[in-house]
Amino acid sequence: MSDASEKAELYALDISGVTWLSAPGSVSDDRIEIAYLPGGAVALRNPADPAGTVLRYTAGEWNAFVLGVRDGEFDD
Repeated sequence: MSDASEKAELYALDISGVTWLSAPGSVSDDRIEIAYLPGGAVALRNPADPAGTVLRYTAGEWNAFVLGVRDGEFDD
């Protein structure tokens, strides 16, 4: 499956029944929520605007992000 078709399929997925998770102890004005999707994909949203934009990441994209965080790629 090509990257474009994988993304199209991911954005066509009905996520109305997913469980949204946030970090324990996070402040509602300063957090994001994620939902795990089939195939290791992840959805991300701002809980202050739950009807707003939801970003969706393939398993490969999400894993690359997590590894970057662990390696300090985004540190100041």
